[in-house]
Amino acid sequence: MFSRLRSSPRRALAALAAAVAAVTVLAGCGASSAPSSSAQTPVEFGHIHAVVPEADATILVGTHTGLYRVDAEGSVEGPLGGYDFDLMGLTVTDGMLIASGHPGLDTPSELGSPNLGIIRSEDGGRSWEPVAFTGEEDFHILTAGPDGQVYGIGSSSPAVQISGDSGSTWTAGSEVTAADLAVTADGVIYAATQSGLFASQDDAATFGLVADAPTLYLLDAAGDELVGIDTDGQLWRRSGQAAWTPIGTAQGTVAALGLAPSGVVYVVDDRGIVALDGDQATTILPAL
Repeated sequence: MFSRLRSSPRRALAALAAAVAAVTVLAGCGASSAPSSSAQTPVEFGHIHAVVPEADATILVGTHTGLYRVDAEGSVEGPLGGYDFDLMGLTVTDGMLIASGHPGLDTPSELGSPNLGIIRSEDGGRSWEPVAFTGEEDFHILTAGPDGQVYGIGSSSPAVQISGDSGSTWTAGSEVTAADLAVTADGVIYAATQSGLFASQDDAATFGLVADAPTLYLLDAAGDELVGIDTDGQLWRRSGQAAWTPIGTAQGTVAALGLAPSGVVYVVDDRGIVALDGDQATTILPAL
């Protein structure tokens, strides 16, 4: 299944980002119905960097202007807690939010500057505390596994950082120039790279190339399901060890991707925040 990974320079990630920027507007799946749209008024988020589905059909949205909660009807709450930070990475583990990014003009100084490092919220984003790398690191990539382990890649090194205590302490795993990470229910860590999809079965100690996988730049997982978007704008899904299946296409560049336990896929592209449920694509919140 795997072949050995050789570490590549960080410039490879820049090349992948350039490819992402070139994604063009594509048509939907042949079997898909026309996307519907909510009547909600667009919200000025600046940029959306992360989408984390919650259990009740709402999503948490990490943006340039703070953290927001968006429901299935497109109603927006936030910025939660009044925090104006620029959230670049966001995940949830054991009911706690783990995030990273940059402070805003009114962000409390104790959260760190010029980078937030790792911050944590135990009340759904109403309040935050600094827990690691304060002022030092900017994690654009954060994800959590089913056992509560948190994985991320910071701004100073391509090493996968691993935390078993909700972000308080971290150890470094293998270096992998990844654009995104995701962890499935069996504990396998997947890394989207310019050279293809890689996976680790030993808690990020080593990574190997996944055969017959599309080249993806965004990933998310829920249970044994994995979804990703490739540089042509094609959205893919895989359940367990089954074959990859195309399930839709993006319109323009995809900024964030999330997979809910229900199977609903959330995509942030040129349309706005879009929910894909089976063959139905619904624009929950249109782009400005």
